Amino acid sequence: MHARTIIGVILIIPSLVLCSPAKNGYMEVREPKKDIVTIPEVTQAPEPDADELPTCLLCVCLIGSVYCEEVSPEISSVPALPRETAYLYARYNKIKKIKNKDFANMDTLKRINLSGNIISEIEDGAFSKLPNLEELNLSDNKLIKLPMLPSKLTTLNANFNLLKSKGVKSNAFKKLLQLSYLYLGNNELEVIPHLPESLQVVHLNNNNINTLTDETFCKGNTSRYIRSTMEEVRLDGNPLVLAEHPNSFICLLNYPTG
Repeated sequence: MHARTIIGVILIIPSLVLCSPAKNGYMEVREPKKDIVTIPEVTQAPEPDADELPTCLLCVCLIGSVYCEEVSPEISSVPALPRETAYLYARYNKIKKIKNKDFANMDTLKRINLSGNIISEIEDGAFSKLPNLEELNLSDNKLIKLPMLPSKLTTLNANFNLLKSKGVKSNAFKKLLQLSYLYLGNNELEVIPHLPESLQVVHLNNNNINTLTDETFCKGNTSRYIRSTMEEVRLDGNPLVLAEHPNSFICLLNYPTG
């Protein structure tokens, strides 16, 4: 073959690589290997902590109401509330402690529901300085002590906690002249604290109460006293035989359950 022809063939296929002869006698032609480009793996940014999110982005805020129920990510403390908040619902979270600063200067608060958390401690001034708080629900937590309570409270629910009598002062409710509904069932109370005259319903069921006096519900020094406001008393589930204390209920319109 002429030399120029050979050179032309070589120039036509500069990018082809000649490999070993194939079985059929022809030369196998392959494309040259390309460089492998490694694409870095895209990592997802971690979710922000609940404490870093604005309250009304994490929760649902309506006019005067804040709903922080079973939020994701879970909250472990009370979020900062809008100043006009009157109703807070923060059920079923992982709140552990209530601090004085959580509700500082929140004069508009009327109702707080913190049930279904893991609260084991509440600082004494957390609620006592709320002048308009009427309803407080602390049920289904891990409280061993009740904090000081505001004077206008009408309803307190502390069912299903770990309260013993040493954690509830004997006069804890004495100054609550508007308290109508008191729920202390399913705790570990040994004695009944002072019950204000305003009470309509009191639940003390499933505790460790084993004693009563003639002064617990009535005034033992007179049989003329009638406690007309008291509509319902629950004492079932206690190691207490009510028949052994007949004078303890003579002022009530209805006998206690249990």
